[in-house]
Amino acid sequence: MLACHVRQDPERIRATEAELATDFAAIDEQKFHGFHWRAVLTTGLGVFCDGYDLSSLGLVSPLVLASFGIHNLTTVQNSFLSASALFGAVIGALAFGALGQKGRKRFYGYDVLILGLAALAQAFAPNLVWMVFLRLILGVGTGADYVLSPVIMAEHSNRADRGRALGLGFGTMWPAGALAAALFKLILQWLHVPDDLQWRLVLGAGAIPALGVLYFRRQMPETARFLARLGDEQAEAARVMRQAGGQVVAPPTADIRPFREVFAAHARWIFSAALLWMIYDLVVYSAILFGPSLIARGLGMQGATFNLLIELVFVIPASLGMSWFLIDRVGRKPLQVWGFAASAVVLVVFALLRAKLTGAPMIAFVAYGLFNVTQTGPGLVSGAGVFGVELAPTRIRTVAQSITVAGGRLGAAISGFAFPLLFRVIGEVSTVLVLVALSVLGAVCTQFLVPETSARSLEDINSEGAAAASAGG
Repeated sequence: MLACHVRQDPERIRATEAELATDFAAIDEQKFHGFHWRAVLTTGLGVFCDGYDLSSLGLVSPLVLASFGIHNLTTVQNSFLSASALFGAVIGALAFGALGQKGRKRFYGYDVLILGLAALAQAFAPNLVWMVFLRLILGVGTGADYVLSPVIMAEHSNRADRGRALGLGFGTMWPAGALAAALFKLILQWLHVPDDLQWRLVLGAGAIPALGVLYFRRQMPETARFLARLGDEQAEAARVMRQAGGQVVAPPTADIRPFREVFAAHARWIFSAALLWMIYDLVVYSAILFGPSLIARGLGMQGATFNLLIELVFVIPASLGMSWFLIDRVGRKPLQVWGFAASAVVLVVFALLRAKLTGAPMIAFVAYGLFNVTQTGPGLVSGAGVFGVELAPTRIRTVAQSITVAGGRLGAAISGFAFPLLFRVIGEVSTVLVLVALSVLGAVCTQFLVPETSARSLEDINSEGAAAASAGG
C-alpha cells in the first residue's frame, strides 16, 4: 500500500528526512560494485536511445524529405519536425513523474517500450505528418525515461559515487547514442544502401537498444528508498539493500508527510533545477543549429562524419573523464559553474573570430569541439538530471524530476523555434552573444540557487534543503 494511503499509527513518530539519514547507510556506505555497473548500463541505455533518436533524424532528414517529395521545408514545418520529440518528452515526463509516485519499478520498461515501438514505426512513416506524430510519441518515451532512470539510479547508488553513476549512465550514454547513429549512417552509405531504405533503417534501428533492454529493466528490483518511504514495506526494503550488497543496520521508516507540505518545502530547489536544465538546453541545442552545418560544409564533410569526429575526439573522452574523476571529487556546482563560464569564453572567441574561422575550418572545428568539452560539465550535472533527483526527497522525487525534465525539454524546443529566427533578425554573431549571456546566467544561477550535493546522502541533502527553504520563506 502506498504511503499516501497509510493510516498513522498513534505510537509512530512522524519521521523527517534528518531522522532517516542513518536508515539507508547500508546503501550509502557500500562500495561501487557489480550491482551498480548493471544499474548504470540498464538505466543508461534509455538515454543512449534518446541520443541516437534525436541525432539520427538530423543525419537523414534530407533523405526523409526527398522520399516524401518535399524539396524545402517552411520554417514552421522544420520547427515542428525538430521539436515534436521534445514536446512529447514534456508530456511523457509529467505523466510518468506522477505515475512514478506509485512505484519506480512498476512502470519501468514502459518507457523504452514506447521508445522502441515509436522508433520502429518511424521506418514506415508514409508522409511528414505521420513522421511528426511518431516523433511526438517517441518523445513521450524519452521524457518518461528521463524521469524514471535517473531516479532509480540515484536511489540505488552510494553517496560517494552517485554523481559518477549518473554521469556515466546519462551524461556519457547520450553522446554514445549520437555516435552510434553517425556510425550506422556511414556504414549504410559505404554499403551503397538506397537512400529511401537508408533513412528507414537508421531511424528504425533506434528500436534495437530500447527493446533489447526491456527485459533487464523489468528484472531490476524496486528501490529500497521507495519501498521503505512510500510503500511502507520495510522488510522488502531490507531485502533489496542486502541484494545491492549492503548490511542493513536499522529498518527504514515510512514517510507519511502530506505531499503538498513536502513539495512546498522543496519547491525552491526543484524549480531552480528546472531553470538550470532549461538554460543548459537553450545553449546546447541552439549551438547545434549553427555549428555542425557551417563548419562541416567548410571542411567538406558530411554531417554524419562531422558528428562522429566531434563525439569521438571531444565529447565522449571529456564525459568519461569528468564522470569518473571530477563530478564527485570536485563537486556538482564547480563543474557546472566553470563549464558555463568556459562556454561563454569559447563563444566570445568564436563571435570575435567568426570571419577568420570561415577561412580556417579546421580551427573552427577545434573551437566547436572545445565548446562541446566546456558544456560537458553542465551536461553531466543539469543535463543528466542530477540536481533534479538529488534536491528532492523520496516522497516527491519523481514529480520533482518530471518538472526539471520538462524545463530542459522546453528549453530545447524554444531553441528550435526561436534561434533560427534570431539568426535571420539579428545575425549570427549577435545570436552567439545571446548564448554567451545565457552561459553567464547559467553560471550565476548555479552558484546562488542550489546547494552542493556531492558525497552526501540523499536524506542529508534534503533535510538541509527543507530547513533552508523554511528559513527563507
